[in-house]
Amino acid sequence: MNNRNYNIYFHTHTVSGIVISVVLFVIFFAGSFSFFRDETINWERGESVSPYKETQINYDVTLDTLNRKYILAGRNISISKSGNERRVNIYMEGTKDTLAPAKLKESQFFYLDTKNFKTQTYEESYSLGEFLYRLHFLAQIPYPVGYYLSGFIALFFLFAIVTGVLLHWNKIISNFYIFRPKEKLKTLWTDAHTALGMIGLPFQFVYAVTGAFFMIKLLIVAPSVMALYKGDENKLYDDLEYNNPVFKFENKKLANPFSINEFVAKTKNTWKDFEISTVQIQNYGDTNMHIIVEGKMPYDKKFTAVGKIIYKVANGEIIAKKDPITQNKYLDGVKNVLYRIHFGDYGGYALKIISFVLGIITCFVIISGVMIWLVARDKKNMPEKKRRFNNTVVRIYLAVCLSMYPVTALSFIASKVFYPLNQSNIYAVYFISWLVLIIFFLLKRDINFTNKWCLISGSILGFMIPIANGFCTGNWFWKTFAQNQVQIFFIDVFWIVLASITLYVAFSLKPKENK
Repeated sequence: MNNRNYNIYFHTHTVSGIVISVVLFVIFFAGSFSFFRDETINWERGESVSPYKETQINYDVTLDTLNRKYILAGRNISISKSGNERRVNIYMEGTKDTLAPAKLKESQFFYLDTKNFKTQTYEESYSLGEFLYRLHFLAQIPYPVGYYLSGFIALFFLFAIVTGVLLHWNKIISNFYIFRPKEKLKTLWTDAHTALGMIGLPFQFVYAVTGAFFMIKLLIVAPSVMALYKGDENKLYDDLEYNNPVFKFENKKLANPFSINEFVAKTKNTWKDFEISTVQIQNYGDTNMHIIVEGKMPYDKKFTAVGKIIYKVANGEIIAKKDPITQNKYLDGVKNVLYRIHFGDYGGYALKIISFVLGIITCFVIISGVMIWLVARDKKNMPEKKRRFNNTVVRIYLAVCLSMYPVTALSFIASKVFYPLNQSNIYAVYFISWLVLIIFFLLKRDINFTNKWCLISGSILGFMIPIANGFCTGNWFWKTFAQNQVQIFFIDVFWIVLASITLYVAFSLKPKENK
């Protein structure tokens, strides 16, 4: 590689990496814990559900219960399950009956507990698991600023990955095996940055691409909507097969009794191992009532295999059918594969743990890149004012990034001790404690102190998480293991293992001077 190209790649890699480093760390750190979103939510609530992702619900009893409270006649209703928890999502459109009271024409969205049929709004059902999941794409920043910011950060991260590979291309294999901890500080950080960057390269590339796609796809799609569809978004969604057909409301009461459970069971038995994910009802109780039952095959059977059947309730006729085995097209693969490889929910706990580790490795790669930038500029021939400025910038970076560990552990404890915490209280616990720690570490003005005590304090708080759970609920991890409450047991043991590793690392660290 000639010097000109090397300098272009080097400066592009450095500038793009430094500009996005803090926000990228937040995204990957919160995203790593988001792999255990469902486990965290169930741990908070003291609930443990079947590991199967299929919706476990009695649809007939559920709809009878809702009908007494909301009056379902003439409504379109969607019952779906987004995560592996007891609650399902219920969305009801306003009734199509023009003579109905105004109250019934309002749409409703809430969560329904499938065991006790208790309903909760989004704010009432908010949890720490949801908070960390949404933090990893900056949803706490008002829409659409947070979404677009995280999307462009992912895009710049992709630039940093590509330029980093080009930068090290000639020695990419030999440098991977080199680690010189006894050499000068810049060499140590460079070796760690290169080796760990290569280990996590496929993981980082996938998340850079999919993250950018999910967050800024509206900006990508907008020109085609205006040019090809003349601004008609519904037409685009129809072509992408996101929209289901719409059936006319006839405003005549259905005379025959019906059972949603029977239609769901019929669909499930149509294909072996088929898992139901969504049930949509159009024109409830009307003569033109239709049921759309959607689902998929398990990932160990076929990675992307979605299917559905549309029934006319009055006569049980099948209006449309999509076979998950034979009728999945290229479009289905594109839509589903991007989501699956981003969420990492198709390989059980083994894949989640590997993804978490790779996410934390990426966080270390980000930090090591910042440290390379600092030690490369910490030279005697550089003006003292500029050296102090560089050191201050890195101290701010590290205080913001590393303090996330003890803050996250503290939030787990608070969510259990003060359960249930509402959305504003979770925000207060996390962001206020984060701000306090950032200020504290900035006042200490010591990078080594920040590094070591973030790990130590996070480890101590991490050990306290299963203790808090045991004292508050009686769900000690040996009891949850014996009772096969997998999700609760996993979170407790996960924090014990994580705290043990970080505590060992903290006491193994020794300050190293830059020679």
